[in-house]
Amino acid sequence: MENEVYNKLLKCYGYFKEKTSFKPEIALVLGSGLGGYADSMEIVSELAYSDIPGFPSATVKGHQGKYIFGYAGGVPVVCMKGRVHYYEGYNISDVVLPVRLMKLMGAKVLFLTNASGGINKDFNAGDFMLIKDHIANFVPSPLIGKNIDELGVRFPDMGNIYNKELQEAIKQTATLLGIPLKEGVYIQLTGPNYETPAEVRMCRTLGADAVGMSTACEAVAANHMGMMICGISCISNMACGITEKPLTHKEVQETADRVAPLFKKLVTECIKNIWKSCLN
Repeated sequence: MENEVYNKLLKCYGYFKEKTSFKPEIALVLGSGLGGYADSMEIVSELAYSDIPGFPSATVKGHQGKYIFGYAGGVPVVCMKGRVHYYEGYNISDVVLPVRLMKLMGAKVLFLTNASGGINKDFNAGDFMLIKDHIANFVPSPLIGKNIDELGVRFPDMGNIYNKELQEAIKQTATLLGIPLKEGVYIQLTGPNYETPAEVRMCRTLGADAVGMSTACEAVAANHMGMMICGISCISNMACGITEKPLTHKEVQETADRVAPLFKKLVTECIKNIWKSCLN
C-alpha cells in the first residue's frame, strides 16, 4: 500500500532536484518577524513554496514563503523564509513536510527559531531563549498514522530531542558575543488565538517558560528522521495575564525588528560554531 504522505514528500524532493544541486549542511527555520535574516546570507538560489507541486503555502504576514539556498558565515544553509502553521488549516503532515524535505536535501542539523510569548516572569520582551525541551501534547503528532519506515522508526526516543552538543555550542557562542541567553521549555499550542490568562497559568504549571504556535511538531518530525536539532525563541511579548497589555501580532513583529541585528549576529556565529565543532 502506497503512503500518500511519503509520495508527496518524494514528489517535492524530485522538483527540488530539478531546480538546484545545492546541498545544505544546516537547515534554518525563521520565525515570525525574523525573515530578514535571510538578507544577510550569501544567496545562491531561491525556491518559492508556491512553485513546488503539492507544497503547502505560508499565509501569515511576515512569512514570505520560500526556501533560500546559500551561505551563512561560509556554511551551506537552506533557510525557510516563512513556515507553515497548523492553525492555517493544513494537516499536521503538511506542516512538517518542509522540514522533512530539508532533511532529504542533505541537511544534518535543524536550527529552529520562533517568536514566542514569555511565561517565565524572569523574561522580558526581546530576550532570547535557548530551547532545552518542549511540550507538544496540544497539537497532533506528525507521526500519527502508518509509520514511514524510510524516514524513521515507529517509536522514536525523545530523550535528547534538542541536542546537548548543539546547545553547548549555542551557549558558548552567546557568551563569546556577550549576548544574554535565557534557557527554558517551549510549549506549542494550536493558535491562531493567543492564550487566555488561565491557559498561560496552565502552561506555567506544566513547566513551560515560553509559548508559541509552531516549532515542537517540526522538531518531532526532524528527530524521527535522525536530524540534530536546536532552537532559539525570541520572546516577542509577555504572555496573556503576565502583564495587562493586550497581545497583537504587530507587537511580535516590532519586537523582532528591534532585536534583529543581535539575532542575525547570534544565529550566524552559532551556525559557524556548530559547523566547526559538531559537524567536522
